[in-house]
Amino acid sequence: MPRNAPSKSTGKSSSRAAQRNAARTSSEDALHLLADDHKNVLAMFEEFEELKQENSEDLNAMQILVETACAELTVHAQVEEEVFYPAARDVIDDMDLLDEAEVEHASARQLITELAAMQPDDDLFAAKFKVLGEYVKHHIHEEEKELFPKLKKAEIDLVELGEEIRTRKLELRDELGVPHSDQDEDMDDEPSGSNKSRRNVH
Repeated sequence: MPRNAPSKSTGKSSSRAAQRNAARTSSEDALHLLADDHKNVLAMFEEFEELKQENSEDLNAMQILVETACAELTVHAQVEEEVFYPAARDVIDDMDLLDEAEVEHASARQLITELAAMQPDDDLFAAKFKVLGEYVKHHIHEEEKELFPKLKKAEIDLVELGEEIRTRKLELRDELGVPHSDQDEDMDDEPSGSNKSRRNVH
């Protein structure tokens, strides 16, 4: 009997620990962090379309929005290539899916390079950004509907991987001169507002 008592207590403690870990995983794991990036950049593409539909003449707002989206995509793509994809390759068998994702990154990077050399009133500026958005939407759909489910079933610590992604993102922002986002400030210990990026452009 005495042996059973500690095991019940241990079982309760394990259950509570599992619940805490599950809650932590839902908000801090690698997949959640990357999905947040996806939502963030998709909102920027939608905002650009709204500006176009309103026939906005605020070219500066368009320029800032495109520059911000491209910077966010650059950081996101690099952290996936350096941290996320190598970890995924270690635990899943679908190399084609990961190879395609990296090719999609290369296509997006080419458009980002072209947009960086353009102005909002240039021919094809809006068209290139729209096509970039279509590439990104397709890429996000494949990641979230195909790659993420495979990783949820794999033997991988998604919370630990999330920490690696978070750390590398902060480093890349500093290396590339990309302002820290509100999300980064929530992750970091810096005072609120110290490095806040401009998200709303109008």
